[in-house]
Amino acid sequence: MEALSFSDWAALAVALIGAGLFGGLIAGLFGVGGGTVMVPALFYAFELLGVGGESNLHVAIGSSLLTIVATSWRSLAAHRAHGAVDETVLRTWTPWVAFGALIGAGIAGMTSMANLGWVYGVCLILVAAQMALTPDGWKLAGDLPTGWGRRVIATMIGGLSAMMGIGGGSLGGMTMTLFGRPIHQAVATASGFGFAIGLAATLGFVLFGWGAPGRPPLSLGYVNVPAAITLGLLTTAVAPFGARLAHRLDKTVLRRAFAVYLTLAAVAVLIKAL
Repeated sequence: MEALSFSDWAALAVALIGAGLFGGLIAGLFGVGGGTVMVPALFYAFELLGVGGESNLHVAIGSSLLTIVATSWRSLAAHRAHGAVDETVLRTWTPWVAFGALIGAGIAGMTSMANLGWVYGVCLILVAAQMALTPDGWKLAGDLPTGWGRRVIATMIGGLSAMMGIGGGSLGGMTMTLFGRPIHQAVATASGFGFAIGLAATLGFVLFGWGAPGRPPLSLGYVNVPAAITLGLLTTAVAPFGARLAHRLDKTVLRRAFAVYLTLAAVAVLIKAL
């Protein structure tokens, strides 16, 4: 790989700064850890600048997961200040979410870029369809499952979220709303899932990506350290503003905006990965 020129480094820096600022806003607003912004932004930046190779999507996902650790913690604190977090759900679901995230990181490490792109894109489109098309008040059951139902669903949330580089908001928030929880409580509680996902999955992406070919420079396994630090600092600073904005918006507007954004992010990654 040829050394990057100054203009290439400048373009990459601008892309990281823009993704970090917008990603932090999205993180607080939707409880997704900003991964739906950062994964496409990093992936496109690496590809367009000729950085790395066949591991670019893996590195974009792994780098996003590291930023989720700090961002989700800040978002969770902001939502707690509004009293929106269900602490019982957070305590009982989080261990299984973390377990699933570690499994998901291992599966991602053995998956090609094209197939990982399919997982990312299709899952986001399904979540977007649920958010946009499901009538207000429609639900699968009156409350969240317990016992083995909780263990299986929480593990799936963690696993798929890790493979997509997103926090808990997309799948965790969707699950909570399908089981009758208000959207604001779902977003707030799912931000806590994001912290567990980010921590467990980042460890997995470092380990399973160790020595993998086609990675951008300065990557530790499937985590690009400069990108993760830049995005982490910016998203952590901006996330509380998004969380405060979320509590001022109508829940229907929040759902529709979330759906549109997820669809755009999914299509962007699918086009580039395939």
